[in-house]
Amino acid sequence: MKIISTRIPDVKLIEPKVFGDERGFFMETWNEKAFREAGINVAFVQDNHSRSVKNTLRGLHYQIKQPQGKLVRVTRGEVFDVAVDLRVGSSTFGQWVGEYLSGENNRMLWVPPGFAHGFLVTSDTADFQYKCTDFYSPEYERSIFWNDPSVNVDWGVSNPEELLLSNKDKHAQSLQQAMAELEGNSQIKPETSA
Repeated sequence: MKIISTRIPDVKLIEPKVFGDERGFFMETWNEKAFREAGINVAFVQDNHSRSVKNTLRGLHYQIKQPQGKLVRVTRGEVFDVAVDLRVGSSTFGQWVGEYLSGENNRMLWVPPGFAHGFLVTSDTADFQYKCTDFYSPEYERSIFWNDPSVNVDWGVSNPEELLLSNKDKHAQSLQQAMAELEGNSQIKPETSA
């Protein structure tokens, strides 16, 4: 398993070793020891699986309490996956990193607690699976506009009218609007050791 730091070092791109032959393939998608040695020392409490059609954009979601770290992967199709640093005081606060994840490249992305997360489906459909370090709590969930100019994620979208968004994401807030709640939250902070 190859674990690579992205331009936001706490967000990791994971490339598992894939062993294949005429019968199919095998790969290890989680190994506590290997991840711990790479500085990802977490316990997962929930696994999720979503299926989405092309041009679905989910995010940018985060929780103000019980922030979730997420180990994300795509088992069918392709998405452009994005993490935005919301850890007030972090040297990369407000910055984003994005990676293409697909059933073909088998890549995974580690998104630590304190990051907003979202993805855009670029294939006809995509099955998106992820492990979470804390439970989903809808009362604490928030969403930042996918196209907030202060974050400036380059989604590669040429026709925004074609995007499929939930009502929650259509009525998200800007990063500036989220700041008061983020600044007063001790649960969303940079890691002290990696």
